[in-house]
Amino acid sequence: MELFSGADRVFVARGRNIVVHDADGDCRPELLSQIIGPGGNLRAPTLKVGDSFVVGFNEELYEDFF
Repeated sequence: MELFSGADRVFVARGRNIVVHDADGDCRPELLSQIIGPGGNLRAPTLKVGDSFVVGFNEELYEDFF
């Protein structure tokens, strides 16, 4: 979570679903469960863009974000 501490938003893509988290302490357990993969590592790809993070891949999210 230290990596995400300065983020304004974290976009998590899981298949066709996209969840947007404001990086505050209130969503910490839910955010952790979504950004950590089954092997216990940070899901890939993970990109830092400005003050935001994009975790996972979703073509529509990438088209809108970039």
